[in-house]
Amino acid sequence: MSVSYCQRRQLKEEVVECMRKQTADNEAVLERRDKDMKVQIRKLLLSLAVVFILGSLLSSFTWHKINKHDSWHHQRKEVEPTTVNESTERPEAPADMCVESYSCTNCREIITSIAKCYAEPWKRQKRNYEKFSSQLNSNCHGAENAIVTQNNTPVGSQIVYVGNSKKKTIEVTTDLFSTFPKEHPLPNKKWDTCSVVGNGGILINSKCGKQIDSAQFVIRCNLPPLDSELEKDVGKKTDLVTANPSIFQLKFSSLNNFRRPFVESLRNFGDAMLLLPTFSFRLNTQLCQRAIYAINDFDSPIRPISFNPEYIRNLSIYWNSQGLTEPRLSTGFMMVSLALELCNSVDLYGFWPFSFHPQDFHHLTNHYYDNKPPRKQYHAMPAEFNHLLKLHRQGILRLHLGDCEAEKDVPAKKRQKKHRMLV
Repeated sequence: MSVSYCQRRQLKEEVVECMRKQTADNEAVLERRDKDMKVQIRKLLLSLAVVFILGSLLSSFTWHKINKHDSWHHQRKEVEPTTVNESTERPEAPADMCVESYSCTNCREIITSIAKCYAEPWKRQKRNYEKFSSQLNSNCHGAENAIVTQNNTPVGSQIVYVGNSKKKTIEVTTDLFSTFPKEHPLPNKKWDTCSVVGNGGILINSKCGKQIDSAQFVIRCNLPPLDSELEKDVGKKTDLVTANPSIFQLKFSSLNNFRRPFVESLRNFGDAMLLLPTFSFRLNTQLCQRAIYAINDFDSPIRPISFNPEYIRNLSIYWNSQGLTEPRLSTGFMMVSLALELCNSVDLYGFWPFSFHPQDFHHLTNHYYDNKPPRKQYHAMPAEFNHLLKLHRQGILRLHLGDCEAEKDVPAKKRQKKHRMLV
């Protein structure tokens, strides 16, 4: 059967049209598949992101819980809360001053309360002291480990800095090792009497100089002035003095050009031990080493030693367990803690954290030698003082907050009456 030309042409056009429709349908199917594929990929990526975020949060939460438990367990295992017979209520790089003054909104009420406590007759409680000193020693090991020595820190060992948030370390090289004393510079036996001298303005007109110097061992903070006109109030004897590297920066150009003036400034301290926070912060190490080299190069009799960061860590853990949660203990508070391990009887002078005198409320300078404002962001001085007052009332140590000569002459009952009249 023959097919005409018109029929063939019509058939061809129908075939082409059919193929065109089929191609369009195929393209539509492919486009839909492509869109579906993209949607599936987006959903998959979103699911992976959600899983990753949830996994990270869960890991962080688990790690936090583990750390918290470990820290709690460590403190519970090594530290027991202080319990003594006569209990009452219930504290810096290196820390700066031994004591700094703070203003407060209700100072009169607080100071009045402190004055009443201080006016109570003080008596040394030997049993309380022995228990507390033993507890400090068993938890902090200051008598054996407060100072870095060649015996406890050999060449090649790693010293962990105490002030850095991340656990930064320094390896003990031969040169660094040579700056350590061979043995612990503090004796194995305890001193009978020790004076720990803060720098508070309350020392002005205190007439405490002779009493301070009468102790077997005298500790001072931050290289304080010991001029002759101050001697009647603050004394001059020094067996151990601390130093803040900021002094090296501010007064002696980081010991790059003023090494001799620095060494000459140490003359008032004789052959005392100079306690440096060499390993509190990484930046302190170089400054403190320069100080040690300058002292050795100029044959100064003063004896440089370095705080052991492990002791500072132990001390912080211990006082944290006693309710003192500040980030860094002040130098003065650390010195008091060390003295309570090294001495049978500890007297404190110049420790007063307020801007007004407890006896007559006259205004006090921040330090007995200047009135620079305190650095509140580092220490909680009133909280530390609260613990010192507690130890005073328990007969473990003795605070001196007034005229030392008058305190000798005035019996306890009259002193109580005098404070009642003031408040």
